[in-house]
Amino acid sequence: MTRVLSCIQPTGEVHLGNYLGALRNWVEGQDKADVFHGIVDLHALTVTEKPGVIGVNTLQLAAMLFAVGLNPDVATVFVQSHIAAHSQLSWIMECTVSFGELSRMTQFKDKSAKREAEFVSAGLFTYPALQAADILLYDADEVPVGDDQRQHIEITRDIAIRFNHRFGETFVIPKAVTPKSGARVMDLQNPTAKMSKSGDDDSGVIYLLDPPKTIEKKFKRAVTDSDTDVVYDRERKPGVSNLLEILAAATMTSPQQAAEKYSRYGDLKMGSAEAVIAMLEPIQRRYQQLLQDKAELMRLVHKGNSRAEAVAAKTLARAQDAIGFLGKT
Repeated sequence: MTRVLSCIQPTGEVHLGNYLGALRNWVEGQDKADVFHGIVDLHALTVTEKPGVIGVNTLQLAAMLFAVGLNPDVATVFVQSHIAAHSQLSWIMECTVSFGELSRMTQFKDKSAKREAEFVSAGLFTYPALQAADILLYDADEVPVGDDQRQHIEITRDIAIRFNHRFGETFVIPKAVTPKSGARVMDLQNPTAKMSKSGDDDSGVIYLLDPPKTIEKKFKRAVTDSDTDVVYDRERKPGVSNLLEILAAATMTSPQQAAEKYSRYGDLKMGSAEAVIAMLEPIQRRYQQLLQDKAELMRLVHKGNSRAEAVAAKTLARAQDAIGFLGKT
């Protein structure tokens, strides 16, 4: 069975774009492949400077992953920092990639430029080495990524090929794959930009834990246009089309079919809000149940950790043996 790895950082709240664009696909795909889903809290250190934040965010994200439908008996959901092999293999990866390769990474250049007047973590520079370790530890055949992450998979492939050439066949060479197309959810206040938790203004962002009244308010204030026709046309009517895409994703229909049911923008906004509220209600209920029973939630996390650790330990040992480190016996 094909092994697939997808990871997510515990930074900020999970929003509707995360769910409809990726997490729902994770749930749908868990019975079709051997899936590993890592909560990569070590990566979150590049943007976290306050104590007590990462652990809380990690636990909440784990609860959300199970709440949206990942089955701990099928999908391996693990916490990166709980698997020591990630840090150990990361150093080996740093010694296998060149300074020049890391310095050409687009995301490092973009992120460091944005923080030019601030502290820029060296972790932003070596990030691809840890990410390579994340992927190679689990013998992942496929890594679903968007276009912005393809360069990271390419450098992982280069590192693995170089290691295999130097020390013998050790790592599976992963392949970047385009995930099944999820809903493209745009910001309700700026329908030409993707919904994102990184902006200063979250009035156009629907979080999975937003209460119904908040969701209604955000949809009522959604940007549309000065026309009155409810038509799906992303180029000409981005705001209306965004609402239709969200409504369609929530009701498992098409934007064109959704448009046929509405003649007024106000009704479309309310219909979209109601559909999203209904979709999120069972997720929010399960999430609260999990957080109220921390022992059960940690049991589910440990179950995934145990499975991940067994796989990761074998891969790390294989790499160490290939290099020729002194054994412990």
